[in-house]
Amino acid sequence: MTNVAGKAYAMNVVTPSSPKLTWLNRLFFMAARGLPERLAGLLGLSLIHFARWVIIKPKDWPDLGQGPQNLQNDYVLFCSNFNGTWDQYIDAFSDGIPSGLDLFWFSATKYPLSIPVTPFKDYITHNQISTDYYYNATPGAAQRDIKGALKVYDALLHLETVYAEESPEAFARSFREAMSRVQGCLGDVGFGPVASLSTERADLNRNIYVANDA
Repeated sequence: MTNVAGKAYAMNVVTPSSPKLTWLNRLFFMAARGLPERLAGLLGLSLIHFARWVIIKPKDWPDLGQGPQNLQNDYVLFCSNFNGTWDQYIDAFSDGIPSGLDLFWFSATKYPLSIPVTPFKDYITHNQISTDYYYNATPGAAQRDIKGALKVYDALLHLETVYAEESPEAFARSFREAMSRVQGCLGDVGFGPVASLSTERADLNRNIYVANDA
């Protein structure tokens, strides 16, 4: 499925940006890196693997055989990987750091602001580039699954260390304490339902024939 690998979704959005304001965009990006607490609403979203904004000048576009391009704009490339559906992600982003999004995309052509969310979703949809090839090393695991597995791994290493030093009774207590700490990390991984934009478009196209049959 387009953009999807297991539980994860890869998003790439390319938006034209005013060259006169690129320097100000760079300043905002530098401030965000220097003051990460300003992005607490984003960093606290466990469904996000990562999110990155990159400014691309016309001279930076690769020549893949298309020849020289006469581009009038700079561009902002937004890349992100996340768990869940496209709608859930945009909703969480708009709710988590609306002012941050408005700063990062303030110079983007026809940017509608992140609130209300419906125009923002339309804007992202029209500027998103489909990810036809997406490699995910842990397709059946979400971010929480991986963090949980690392906690279980650390707990097992600790138990391995104390096993040689403790009596059976003491080790039984250590084992119970360790399992109590990581019991929330023992869930089963698997492939959850993730909807892509292709699914949405297929439903829209199908509605025409469903309506005609009715």
